[in-house]
Amino acid sequence: MKKRTLGSVLISAAMGLSLFASGALGAEQESTSKDTYRVYIQGPQNEKSKAKQTYGLRWDFGNDGFTTTVNESQYNALLKNKNLTIQMVEEVSLENRSEVNAKPGVSAQALPSDQTPWGIQAIYNDSSVQKTSGGAGVKVAVLDTGVYTSHIDLAGSAEQCKDFTQTKSPLVNGSCSDRNGHGTHVAGTVLAHGGNDGLGIYGVAPEADLWAYKVLNDRGSGYSDDIAGAIRHAADEATRTGSKVIISMSLGSSSKDTMIANAVDYAYSKGLLVVAAAGNSGSASNTIGYPGALVNAVAVAALENVQQNGTYRVADFSSRGNPNTDGDFVIQERDVEVSAPGAAIESTWYNGGYNTISGTSMATPHVSGLAAKIWAANPSLSHTQLRSELQNRAKSYDINGGIGAASGDDYASGFGFPRVR
Repeated sequence: MKKRTLGSVLISAAMGLSLFASGALGAEQESTSKDTYRVYIQGPQNEKSKAKQTYGLRWDFGNDGFTTTVNESQYNALLKNKNLTIQMVEEVSLENRSEVNAKPGVSAQALPSDQTPWGIQAIYNDSSVQKTSGGAGVKVAVLDTGVYTSHIDLAGSAEQCKDFTQTKSPLVNGSCSDRNGHGTHVAGTVLAHGGNDGLGIYGVAPEADLWAYKVLNDRGSGYSDDIAGAIRHAADEATRTGSKVIISMSLGSSSKDTMIANAVDYAYSKGLLVVAAAGNSGSASNTIGYPGALVNAVAVAALENVQQNGTYRVADFSSRGNPNTDGDFVIQERDVEVSAPGAAIESTWYNGGYNTISGTSMATPHVSGLAAKIWAANPSLSHTQLRSELQNRAKSYDINGGIGAASGDDYASGFGFPRVR
């Protein structure tokens, strides 16, 4: 039996800040580095080919364009080329507005305070559930800060471990280290299996396989082209391996990024289900972030463990969608689709212990795990049928608590809270 140990790791109070980024962050990072620029180049094929030969290549998105890193003089030269369209690559960040239940200087606990936290009990609709099951054969690609795959409650689950953030190479196999904690926390909510000693925490679908894709650095930020590249890679891997794959993204920006939007469309066209956080810019309407706001992504709002009007309540921090589409039960751009537990969620942490944090980041993996559990039990479903099943289950548990929540499809909770049953 593997012994449980936990090193002394300090948790900064800064984790309490929202990191849901706007497009300006990308420009800020580039100006700080001064001598390099990550750029997205579009234009006629022959002009793009010349540019690739001259400046090199990071990600090739075919007819959509390509990205590369250039110095200041090269950047200025590109701007003078009237045949090419040059854009700065946006930096995307965690959407996590975490309320860390640990003070500065205190390490996360070595054992979970509850092996089936309130979110697991809620989504299983069983306050006495002792352990979870399901998800066998389904792959969940967690695109985040990486995952501590050796965590006792995640050990043996990682089928792929890849890093998309390194400067010298856009893709490094066998590396997905997490020194932030966010990605490990998300992965635990999806598929933590309680550890081989049975003392650990459980996620929604513990038998699912983890594809741990590090797309954000240890500060919780990353370039949109790397995220787009990882989304496309997951889609291509799903095709190559003949796998059922769910992409789970607890990250985002207030603005729509073309590369990520096109990548989500690409993955959806290949039969993958894409689940993404709504964001933490609530509680006003039309605060939902991207990629969650995309039509081909399932946007997840956050619930808190408080009952109001007979249901769980949408957290005030949770971003809201477009109230003009309330009641139509049709997903359009900037619509919240479903909601799930996201406030004060306990899960696995990057130091081998456990931590409790909040955000739509935490709601998203509940839905990703549920999707994996449903798909494993109903392997004949297409990804669109799986999405419909999530929506139907959400309708059966309507959310009436929280700002903007109302009967039926609303801009705060979407269709409602999908559950195991």
